[in-house]
Amino acid sequence: MLIGAMFFTSLINAQNLSFDKGKEYVLDEIKVSGLKSFSEQTVVAYTGLRKGQKVQIPGEEISAVIKKLWGLELFSDINVYLIDVKDNNASIELVIKELPTLSEFTVTGLKKGKIETIVKDTELKKGKKLSESFLTNTKNYIVNKYKKLGYLNTKVTIDIKPDTTGANTKKMLIHVDRGRRVKVKSIEFIGNEVVKTSKLKRKFKNTKTQFFGRFWKRSKFIEADYKEDLAAVMEYYKEKGYRDARITKDTVTVANNLIDIKIELEEGNKYYFGDITFLGNTIYTDQQLARVLGLKKGDTYNGVLLKKRIADQTKPDGEDLTNLYQNNGYLFSSINPVEISAQNDTINFEVRITEGKPAYFNKISVVGNDRTNDHVIYRELRTKPGELYSKDLVVRTVRELGQLGFFDAEQISPDFKNVDPNAGTVDIEYGLVEKGASQIELQGGYGGGGFIGTLGLSFNNFSIRNIRNKDAYKPLPMGDGQSLSLRLQASRFYETYSFSFTEPWLGGKQPVQFSTSLSSTIQYRYNYTTGKADKSQYFRISGINLGLAKRLQVPDDYFTLSQSIGFQYYDLKNYFTGLFTFGNGSSNNLSYTVALSRNNTFTNPIFPLGGSKFSLSAKLTFPYSLFSSTDFGDLENQAAYQDENGNPNRAKIDQEKNRWLEYYKLKFSSEWYTRLFDKLVLKTQAEFGFLGAYNNDRGIIPFERFYLGGDGLANYSMDGRETIALRGYENQSLSDRNNGSTIYNKFSLELRYPISLKPAASIYALSFLEAGNGFDNFSEYNPFNMKRSAGLGIRIFMPAFGLLGIDFGYGFDSPLDNDLISHGWETHFIIGQQF
Repeated sequence: MLIGAMFFTSLINAQNLSFDKGKEYVLDEIKVSGLKSFSEQTVVAYTGLRKGQKVQIPGEEISAVIKKLWGLELFSDINVYLIDVKDNNASIELVIKELPTLSEFTVTGLKKGKIETIVKDTELKKGKKLSESFLTNTKNYIVNKYKKLGYLNTKVTIDIKPDTTGANTKKMLIHVDRGRRVKVKSIEFIGNEVVKTSKLKRKFKNTKTQFFGRFWKRSKFIEADYKEDLAAVMEYYKEKGYRDARITKDTVTVANNLIDIKIELEEGNKYYFGDITFLGNTIYTDQQLARVLGLKKGDTYNGVLLKKRIADQTKPDGEDLTNLYQNNGYLFSSINPVEISAQNDTINFEVRITEGKPAYFNKISVVGNDRTNDHVIYRELRTKPGELYSKDLVVRTVRELGQLGFFDAEQISPDFKNVDPNAGTVDIEYGLVEKGASQIELQGGYGGGGFIGTLGLSFNNFSIRNIRNKDAYKPLPMGDGQSLSLRLQASRFYETYSFSFTEPWLGGKQPVQFSTSLSSTIQYRYNYTTGKADKSQYFRISGINLGLAKRLQVPDDYFTLSQSIGFQYYDLKNYFTGLFTFGNGSSNNLSYTVALSRNNTFTNPIFPLGGSKFSLSAKLTFPYSLFSSTDFGDLENQAAYQDENGNPNRAKIDQEKNRWLEYYKLKFSSEWYTRLFDKLVLKTQAEFGFLGAYNNDRGIIPFERFYLGGDGLANYSMDGRETIALRGYENQSLSDRNNGSTIYNKFSLELRYPISLKPAASIYALSFLEAGNGFDNFSEYNPFNMKRSAGLGIRIFMPAFGLLGIDFGYGFDSPLDNDLISHGWETHFIIGQQF
């Protein structure tokens, strides 16, 4: 007799055996039939049934066995038969029909890349059991995939054939016929008298009509997007005060792969805000709430704006009533605007507030930091146990963790746990995903007459305290948030070595950053006779820098005050190249730099979605000439600075003027990031730099100058120059190539859109407009005399290699002021730099 798969009935089998319904039996024998690829012992073992076991037939044990076997998704039919009963002993047989196994498959009608995507997403692979649900899901996935791309007539056929080479195996052929993409021929609005049709069509962000030349947004019809566009039209009417506006009918007609859309509207009357009163507020006065709400009697009714002023879902740190309460501890508050009356065209509102009791942070925890030590993270948290709850502090904590650069900024998630309105407490767990924090540069190439080798190592989450701990090397001691970098570059004519170290929390108690760097560079002259380096002629720079930067609390804690002292020693021996005004001698550059900066850019430092940053800095040397008896304006007439013929010795004069460098250098830089919509970001930037002299008789030093134009990479900086990027022109072409500029300004607009912001690689495309220029002195400075450019580019940031990119820029002007011919196109390769 048969025991049904999910229910049981008493039936008589072929042997006319009978049993008592629901009676308990002892299993005597368990048989399995119908198997083709599985062994009987395997199936019996999986059921958990065993000889001598007491079971009730029918009963829960048999039902559970059948359910368990169905859960494997390996069988198309399962039946249990009672085949023999003797006294209290019973024998049963499991009759099973196995699903066929996929031996091979073929997908036709699509390109190779599209087929690979389908195979991956549908889990098509050899050995897959061909259940009805799998076949149906595969077909539906492909059809829906291409419908979303505008192929509404997509047809998918699946043909299953036996494979004689294996037992219970089958071949599968999937043929995809996408048909032609269905395009939108027309969108017609009927009944709109107040709002023009052209404005309503602009609200259709996803559904666009076809016309020749449209390339930035394809014409396609996707039902979900179309419904979203209809909702956007209604939202627009609500913003304009037409609260009762509605779509009475919309018709979509398809003919010859073209769609005609007809939308019938009722606009209704225009409404205005009437009295807005507040109910239930004790913490804030009506006047305080009204100022935040920003709506007053007589304003055009705007339902969308009202929602945003109550709770702006698009801005976690928005200035709305909900954040006003939540930033001051009232996590459990609720605010609801209610229409209490409508008189003619005026709507009166009552904003009902339930404040609740103040909430406090209870337990604050962090998960996911596999390499970064807890103390590095906890010192950045703005949410502290026992403190009053503030949504703003939660948002700020997410921002600070993202700015560290050790975690994927897109995946930092605060998880609210154990929210207890009665106790007034909330636990928060910050979920983190570690990403690579170290970079390596290893390259070799041929240039400058010989092989150039470069080794660069940068560790941005280093731990110097564990440098002697062998167990901490994985492969290096990491996790304390320190930065350590080493760079070596050498050729036959050039050698440079640099080392830098940064501790962001000196002493571990305050956000005081300590940094130090050492560098040594030497350049040898080229001997044209031997083709080798002449080591008797060289230029050497040795430098050291020490710096401290402290996070301020006033005006706010986005400000940082940094100070540093640097010393560079320039040593020239027989190095007469025209690069410097003297070829034998030395210069000393002892400088003090102070900078005030503010950075409140949003969470992801690679791709900020908002915020701004600016920096104002001054680099100063001691005014030596004020305390010197030397008349620098009359050195030409002094015998010590004349040659044997009584002529001024220019090399000696310039050596004397530059023995101790004397200058001041002022710089300003500002950046704003504005989110236009989705993740399209506008970056606005302005820069200014000025190099001046205390003593006009000494003049402006030949070092530390600005060189404007090109990619901004410091290809050659033996004289301490600063290279300023301005795409669309050759490198350093907008400044005097020999002497550089003592003053410059630059302005930039850049549109950015991310392609991927994953931890393995962040990729974004950009377009830019730039303008700037360099000038020899302040008297020539004209902020409106600028060289303009525009172009496109792409950036790829990989944790192991840093930022890589390429830009194509078009220079609209000539680098020469008296030339009216456009410079034209330039290609710039970007390595390790972010515009």
